[in-house]
Amino acid sequence: MSALRRKFGEDYQVVNTSSSMTFSAPVKRKRQRFVEKNGHCNVQHGNLGGETSRYLSDLFTTLVDLKWRWNLLIFILTYTVAWLVMASMWWVIAYIRGDLSNTGHDPSYTPCVANVYNFPSAFLFFIETEATIGYGSRYITEKCPEGIILFLFQSLLGSIVDAFLIGCMFIKMSQPKKRAETLMFSQDAVISQRDGKLCLMFRVGNLRNSHMVSAQIRCKLIKGR
Repeated sequence: MSALRRKFGEDYQVVNTSSSMTFSAPVKRKRQRFVEKNGHCNVQHGNLGGETSRYLSDLFTTLVDLKWRWNLLIFILTYTVAWLVMASMWWVIAYIRGDLSNTGHDPSYTPCVANVYNFPSAFLFFIETEATIGYGSRYITEKCPEGIILFLFQSLLGSIVDAFLIGCMFIKMSQPKKRAETLMFSQDAVISQRDGKLCLMFRVGNLRNSHMVSAQIRCKLIKGR
């Protein structure tokens, strides 16, 4: 058996069919595909150096390429943290000015933000302002310049965050990554003569009734040299 393995290699094993006859049969090993049928290339990059900084330098594309669960997690965490931070800033302004202690006892007192008495009311005021709901019970007075400056900063920051995250989600939803799920490939590829030349041939089918305009197919051939 050792002589047969040295001759034919480790991919062969000895199979006994009778007491007087032996022969070597190839053992089929399932090889990992170089390119999946959905177009995903099974190549991993390693030992590049500075890979994390390169991904962070193009943060928008990195967020678009992330999986949906990470996108939703970043989406929720970003808005939650931004809401809590801005609501805390409104609460700090009300606390420094003494609006929290003057809860309607002095009619002549003008607070920075009307009807903001604690952190939940400051959080509700921020949500009403950011979402442009405006119920009417909470509003900024003209005797609060720091509140006006914070309101301008809040509007600019909210526009930037909305444009960044909503744009990222919109681009990710518009990418046809699942389009390959309705494309069928033949199970086996064959080599046959076509126009006097040997050609590698396989079939591709579309399960959808919609037509694919200007479709292009690229193939990769891996062989040893």
